[in-house]
Amino acid sequence: MTVEIEFLGHSAFLVRSGPYAVAIDPFLTGNPSAKKPADQITCTHIAISHGHADHIGDAGPIAKRCNAPVHAAYEICNFLASEHALEKIEPMNPGGKVRTDFGFIALTQAFHSSSYEDRYMGMPCGVIVNIGGKTIYHTGDTALFGDMELIGEVYKPDLALICAGDRFTMGPELAARAAELIGAPLAVPIHWGTWPLLTSDLAAFKPRGVEARVMKPGETITLR
Repeated sequence: MTVEIEFLGHSAFLVRSGPYAVAIDPFLTGNPSAKKPADQITCTHIAISHGHADHIGDAGPIAKRCNAPVHAAYEICNFLASEHALEKIEPMNPGGKVRTDFGFIALTQAFHSSSYEDRYMGMPCGVIVNIGGKTIYHTGDTALFGDMELIGEVYKPDLALICAGDRFTMGPELAARAAELIGAPLAVPIHWGTWPLLTSDLAAFKPRGVEARVMKPGETITLR
């Protein structure tokens, strides 16, 4: 099946295939790079990598409006259920997988932090979405780590969405190394240039043996 991956800005994506749409880290309100407001996002599922505000974003209101289950760390799910009266939550942890009607959502490890307004939000994660016969690996916010190669071997992603903004995550050079370890045929840098603290210079994002593509908010990649 065809899978469409729309870049919503910063680290937010909408992944569509057939009747299903997964919103990943849907931070739109307050996101200077977003081209769509949160009330224009329609999805059937939501996946969140970790608890920082620029990743949880509008997950609660979108989940409530769309009646979409939230897939995230146990603590994030409990927080959103309490704050937004959500009835559909899928609490998870790194290494875990939840099967869905379209495939599955899994969480991987990531090396970062995870909190929301000083509240602990569980372990930071990467997100694996298997949909339409394709697999997307969203690294969340992370440092470079060797087991990215193992994640690539286990899940064999068709597309890797890799943080590259530096300071809080990998910079472009380390993100390129991550792309090589993961081994997906296509890699897209994310979490860069949104604010002055994040680099806007991606000249060093040149992974060997991997097609690198820089997306602008609103652009879509189609996997066939």
